Amino acid sequence: MCINAPGKWQSRLRLMRVFITGGAGFIGSHLCDALIKDGHQVSILDNMSTGSAANIAHIKDQIEIHQGDIRDSVLVEKAMADADLVLHMAAALGVNTILESPIESVSTNFTGSEVVLNAATKLNKRIIIASTSEIYGKNPNQPLNEESDRVVGAPQKIRWTYSDAKALEEAIAHALFLTKQLKVTTVRLFNTVGPRQTGRYGMVLPRFVQSALKNEPITIYGDGSQSRVFCHVHDAVRAILTIAKTDSTIGQVYNIGGVGETTIKQLAEKIIERTESASTITYTPYGAAYPAGFEDMPRRVPDITKIKNAIGWSPENTLDSIIDDVVAEMKK
Repeated sequence: MCINAPGKWQSRLRLMRVFITGGAGFIGSHLCDALIKDGHQVSILDNMSTGSAANIAHIKDQIEIHQGDIRDSVLVEKAMADADLVLHMAAALGVNTILESPIESVSTNFTGSEVVLNAATKLNKRIIIASTSEIYGKNPNQPLNEESDRVVGAPQKIRWTYSDAKALEEAIAHALFLTKQLKVTTVRLFNTVGPRQTGRYGMVLPRFVQSALKNEPITIYGDGSQSRVFCHVHDAVRAILTIAKTDSTIGQVYNIGGVGETTIKQLAEKIIERTESASTITYTPYGAAYPAGFEDMPRRVPDITKIKNAIGWSPENTLDSIIDDVVAEMKK
């Protein structure tokens, strides 16, 4: 079970109107839950492409829902107008999404973010934007801190278009902070997982759990030696909302990630153990699962020293508790 769900942290935020792009998505819907629990007014904008009505079904009567596209500047300004705080979580994400629809993905992630940032500047809003550990690409120097270099592949390798689009989003946000005094903070999320995340877009943990619960083979792409650090969505929500109430974070970039590096093979073994599954592990070469030239990162480990020093945050959930929460939700 999740340790310290984020509600108690929001009590320090004055009651406010919060506008969330991608509010029906995985992280966005958990932000909705946390904010509503503490009495805030919440409105969301989502086109339901990667978000889901099911994620917000339990709160649909407590939030204002705008269904539409973040590239619609008129809609974005109208939905944002009364907000005290903007949380920009909308994105086209997941390796499968990027590889299958690269043009639409770049447009959503870059053009859409530009619309949201320009609206926040025009309306003088406090805004948090969600970036990604993909920013760092295949930088081999681990752990990765906020000043680590970007190391990405050639532009013709479509796999890197998500990283490139998010880097441009970050650059625009920082430029608006410097030139227009936009009250923006960027958070780079590392492998955030938990209830409501779907394996539909290539997310590894829910895909493994789903297979384990069906006693079906768990398929690992590559040899399973690649390693990641997973962070519970409730820990990430707590970090985002603590940043939102801390003015000294304006103009800054922060990694948000877990602790405890694990290989993908170890993750599969742990999921089998905790679900008492009869699943076996199978291995599929990258070439059989992705287009030619696909690249994966052997390691991706966050350095979270900066956020710890800034707001006193650190993750509180273990990988075991993350898996248990995902399992419990999938069994419902």
